[in-house]
Amino acid sequence: MTVEATASGAEDRLVGREWMVRVDAADRGGAMVRVSCSRPACAPQLLPSTAAGRAAAVAHIKAHLQAAVGPRPEAFCVCKAEECRLHIRPAGPRERTAPWRCGGAVVLAVVTDRQGRWWRAMECCARCAAAQPSAKIVATAAAAPPSAAPVPVAHAAAHHPGVAAAGPQFSHAASSPAAVPQRVPASRSARPRRPRHGKIAQRIVPHDLHPVALREELMQLGDLFRAYQQRAEPDLAELAELHARKAKAFTTWAEVTGDTGLRLEAERAEQAAAAARLQHQHRTGLSPVGEDQVTSRLLTTSTHWEHARSILAHVADHTPVPGPEARLMAVMLTLRSALTGTGNLVGQDVRGLPLTEPEELIGRFVESGWLSLPGTVEELLASRPESPTPITIPSLMPGDEGPGPFDFGRKTRPKLSGWAQRVVGDKKLRKKKTGAATRLLALGLAVRTTTDGRLGPGGEGVDLAVLTSWCAVEPGELEALVEQLTVADWLEEAATADGRLTGRLTERVLPLSCPLP
Repeated sequence: MTVEATASGAEDRLVGREWMVRVDAADRGGAMVRVSCSRPACAPQLLPSTAAGRAAAVAHIKAHLQAAVGPRPEAFCVCKAEECRLHIRPAGPRERTAPWRCGGAVVLAVVTDRQGRWWRAMECCARCAAAQPSAKIVATAAAAPPSAAPVPVAHAAAHHPGVAAAGPQFSHAASSPAAVPQRVPASRSARPRRPRHGKIAQRIVPHDLHPVALREELMQLGDLFRAYQQRAEPDLAELAELHARKAKAFTTWAEVTGDTGLRLEAERAEQAAAAARLQHQHRTGLSPVGEDQVTSRLLTTSTHWEHARSILAHVADHTPVPGPEARLMAVMLTLRSALTGTGNLVGQDVRGLPLTEPEELIGRFVESGWLSLPGTVEELLASRPESPTPITIPSLMPGDEGPGPFDFGRKTRPKLSGWAQRVVGDKKLRKKKTGAATRLLALGLAVRTTTDGRLGPGGEGVDLAVLTSWCAVEPGELEALVEQLTVADWLEEAATADGRLTGRLTERVLPLSCPLP
């Protein structure tokens, strides 16, 4: 921003000028950059690369410096106005400076960050410029007499006509224009303008926080987060980018201050950025399978995936009857009555599963007390969609102490049930007449993949003992189940070695997967 504001009255003081030119990313995932200037009259520029953006930014700041009037000896130091603490204090009580300067002559300096993302030109005193390692002096004004005070703005140009003729250059070499006689009006002590306070994540950004670029980034992020909260529609990609910038800024803030709380806040921001990015990818179908392919999943959020895993884990621990057919039946019944312990079932739901003796199996569930029916098993198998049979699973019903074992909402349960039906009733699995154990293996692998379908965390495979326990089969039977899934175009590159099953889901069934975090 260009700082030329003054106090009111006949003795207004010249406040030091300031410009900032920034280079920021213009699009997500692309090479385009935006070059923007804090002066309202300067329109942003879009450049194709970072190198081009930096060159344009340097040229822009040079143009401002060449067009600007040189440093004015009566100007109020910008750092002093911002209550900067970088300058060196006077060596002794006899060394006193003007109230509007920290020490030394007024200079026109350019400060930049190490990454080459912003350039800041400012009118400040020599001590403030010397305290910043990256500062380059463009021009130096003649030091004002000790008794001098800043000149009113209205008369500054008339008092120093020679200053405008000495145009500054973008260089660290200082140029010292000749001293110009001054007319100094009577003045009274002026209070410098205090910078505005910023706020982010319920934290106040200190006005004396350094480096200045960090303070400006934190204040800008606070404004961007507040603006995002006012949006009518969410943009998860933008939210992920904001959280990523917040994580980086808070990490730097923690390093500067040594505050552990800031470091923890940075870690939470990194987690929030990853979650928002992943959620955006799967809501928009942007999960990469190949360079030109995308995946649109049946269950779209990581929360749904975790709920699917929790249901399968619960069934593995609470199936009352042994065997793969009983476990598959328990999965489907649990999904029908997960929230309240009650649900509806029709005969087709049972007959559609690969069960050898469904009537006997349901009877065993009822005898164990795990399942309750209002009538007989025969009536359940004969029921139709227009008159479903109500079922009850007492272990899933909420108790006096709180809800049941699952905490997802009413809209989530049918989504999870539909997902399991799609996996178990996959067309090719039905055509190959695969059994309950094969369908269970398909469910178990669907919730143990990476985003691109590779099996296990990080694509390192799934423990064979875990799979045999889930499918309720002997270890020697698992290889045949894997072969059946390969033939049914469910698995590819499948191999067993070192006690793990590696490979990946085929592109055909990847939309049914629930990636691991």
